[in-house]
Amino acid sequence: MDIRNIQNPSFLKELSVKELQSLSEDIRKFLIETCAITGGHIGANLGVVELTIALHKHYNSPKDKIIWDVGHQSYIHKILTGRSTQFNSLRQYKGLCGFPKLKESEHDVWEAGHSSTSLSAAMGMAKARDILKEDYDVIPVIGDGALTGGMALEALNNIGHDRTNMTIILNDNEMSIAPNVGAMHNMLGRIRMNQGYNRMKVDVEHVLSKLPGGSRLRESADRIKDSLKYLVVDGAFFEELGIRYIGPVDGHNFDELEDALTAADSIKKPVLIHVVTKKGKGYHPAENDKIGTWHGLGPYKLETGEQIKGKANGPSWSQLMSDEVLAYARNDKRVVAITPAMPVGSKLTKFQSELPEQFFDVGIAEQHAVTMAAGLAIQGMKPYVAIYSTFLQRAYDQVLHDVDRQNLNVIFGIDRSGLVGADGETHQGIYDVGFLTQFPNMTVAMPKDENEAKDLVYTAMHYEQGPFAIRYPRGNGLGVAIKDNRQNIPVGSWEYIEKGTDIILISYGPTIETVKETATLLKEQGISASVINARYIKPMDFDMLNDIGQSNLPVLTVEESMLNGGLGSQISNFLTDQGYQNRIKRLGIDNIYIEHGDVNQILEDLGLSSASIAETAKSLL
Repeated sequence: MDIRNIQNPSFLKELSVKELQSLSEDIRKFLIETCAITGGHIGANLGVVELTIALHKHYNSPKDKIIWDVGHQSYIHKILTGRSTQFNSLRQYKGLCGFPKLKESEHDVWEAGHSSTSLSAAMGMAKARDILKEDYDVIPVIGDGALTGGMALEALNNIGHDRTNMTIILNDNEMSIAPNVGAMHNMLGRIRMNQGYNRMKVDVEHVLSKLPGGSRLRESADRIKDSLKYLVVDGAFFEELGIRYIGPVDGHNFDELEDALTAADSIKKPVLIHVVTKKGKGYHPAENDKIGTWHGLGPYKLETGEQIKGKANGPSWSQLMSDEVLAYARNDKRVVAITPAMPVGSKLTKFQSELPEQFFDVGIAEQHAVTMAAGLAIQGMKPYVAIYSTFLQRAYDQVLHDVDRQNLNVIFGIDRSGLVGADGETHQGIYDVGFLTQFPNMTVAMPKDENEAKDLVYTAMHYEQGPFAIRYPRGNGLGVAIKDNRQNIPVGSWEYIEKGTDIILISYGPTIETVKETATLLKEQGISASVINARYIKPMDFDMLNDIGQSNLPVLTVEESMLNGGLGSQISNFLTDQGYQNRIKRLGIDNIYIEHGDVNQILEDLGLSSASIAETAKSLL
């Protein structure tokens, strides 16, 4: 079948199982070939081909609401809803989003880039349906990894208590971004290995149906039937919550999927169908991925699966940071690393292998990760929490209430700070500066290069006055020559990279390189610019700021972050409060969400390229 001719999922209603199987093969081939060029979340999507087809065959989207948790596994959904011709632009600038998008299609009924939101959203949609007396099904699709998230468990508790009618699809592929951990994962593993409950339940129901009538007998029989679940399977966990459990079901078998969905239709209360799938199915390199490499990646060679990587000047920021922390942990048992399900993304697998007793992967549980770190710190440990900027948002209250308020010595390694590119608006690391700088005890820093990163880790490891956050971007370092020694960088100290007489440019992190290029462009036009590395976003260098105020030179701040609450806002407030008269212009991201695309193109649009910054600087003179 020509996948590009698909306009909507209605055609599935007429297809036989054999034709559905053929369609699955065609879709897999299409995905493997197109993602080899664009990159994407190929592993997760190859695992849900049959499941997605079965859902769209059984239900009537968009009337029925199919809700994808996280949403990175929605590529087949996009194909079946008429977007296959756009896949050459997948995750590209102004192209097809890698997650569900309300503005893309009426079939995308919920947007998410973070896990564990689908069940709460489903509860809301189902309640809206019931209050308004409408008639449609609500089907959240959640992974086994996402089920470890506290929000998902809160929703399960509420759904079961309220007996809200919906069909929950638990897509169990034993993986999320990395191998899943925790008691929930282990419980699901036992269920996968024990299918006796459902077979026994069917047999008992058949026998009971032959017995003479009578409500008392039926009630007794029901209690006997229900008691079987305690003997044979952990599906009792869901049943005790008030959610009917069906499964495990082979997620690649259309007959089993249809039987389970049909059975769920007859139960007018919450049902959970436990579907077992194979992540990466149909493509050997993705199928054999045991550590999550094929969760989300760039272009790759079709024949071998080898990733096509651009030229990198230096080591990845994530690897640099984790290796540096590991060096301290080897000699100090107080140093431990914590990650919420990101040992691969944050490059902590070496730490995990070498020092397993000092490493904690807590699963998709950002709030727990931060408060656990607080508990460690209050007992004299030195915890390092490696967490993506976009996921740190989910632990805002824990950072404020449990860490900062108690002024605990927790180090945060904030990965993927700044623009992240293809993952788009749900993953851009541009908000943490705005909220972290509001916390009274928090120190927030960002290195301009690899050596400064190592020095900041050294500083943080020896800092005993409270929480210390080090931001670092996605991708690789600059490739500077690595020095042997480490040195303390006094908290709140800035440095002049260049000194000029006409204008002052202030920035931090790798954006310093862009600002240095700007200074060169201005110099060619006869304008002398100072470049200041504001490596500490909080606290600021107030001595230097007073000198700047007294100079009365115009000031231009540049940051790859939100302007509200950013460094530029803090500098502007300080200079104004002190009565200085400098002309000030702030460049950054102004109260908008940034979609997916090439980072350089986005920066150009935002006026954050060196040439654009130079034009803005000239307008201040």
